[in-house]
Amino acid sequence: MSLDAKRSLAELRLLLVEPSALQGKVIAGQLQKLGVANVEVVQLGQQALARMREQLPDLVMSAMYLEDMNGTDLILTMRQDSQLSGVPFVLISSETRPNLLEPVRQSGVCGILPKPFSEAQLSASLQATLDWLNPDQGEEEGIDLTGRRVLIVDDSGMARKFMRRVLENLGFEAIVEATNGAEAAGIMDEEMVDLVVTDYNMPEMDGQALIEYIRTRSWQNSVPVIMVTSETNEGRLAAVQGMGVVGVCDKPFEPATVKGLLRSLMN
Repeated sequence: MSLDAKRSLAELRLLLVEPSALQGKVIAGQLQKLGVANVEVVQLGQQALARMREQLPDLVMSAMYLEDMNGTDLILTMRQDSQLSGVPFVLISSETRPNLLEPVRQSGVCGILPKPFSEAQLSASLQATLDWLNPDQGEEEGIDLTGRRVLIVDDSGMARKFMRRVLENLGFEAIVEATNGAEAAGIMDEEMVDLVVTDYNMPEMDGQALIEYIRTRSWQNSVPVIMVTSETNEGRLAAVQGMGVVGVCDKPFEPATVKGLLRSLMN
């Protein structure tokens, strides 16, 4: 099945990378309970990469700490391989240190699950994966995005690729990208956009400075802005929300969250 074909949970080919044979059986059982029938379990990162190259899975779920590498190494290796770069990835880990999770967040993952996780958390990650895989063009939400132009601003190319796929699935066709706030400001000086989706932490001009520029200096000072970020400083986020953003989404974000924000905007 191609990456553009519609998928259901029953049709997903899922590759689970878990060093513990017992934990692998437990997680596979939880997945099957939710309707994922095709689950293959391997214990090493290199085994996973070899298996992916033999048969491309629809989703990879991996523990953080493996015997031969960690989950960060695995996802970054996948993203740098043209054959594997588009495969959705979910991390399962008890790790909470932001500096260790940040590279995973920036790589464009469908979810980061705690260990242990609840059935609801697992279900949400699977649904986010389906939303990323399956274009719906906003049909169920009654959203008409024909001709709407969106600007994605993020210094991570992998994160931009993930957000672009989500927005294309929702029906956006005209998408422009910028690597930081300064580049985005330059684009907005010359081109009209209908929506800005931006990260917070970026070089040269961060997301807060970009929003301040838009609201006080741009001729497009009323354009809706959605912030998708791994920033956790509540003071900084409160300042951004005070500038009139449509919403602030965690990174990784659930596509359904963006759908809800867009539905509110269209209404």
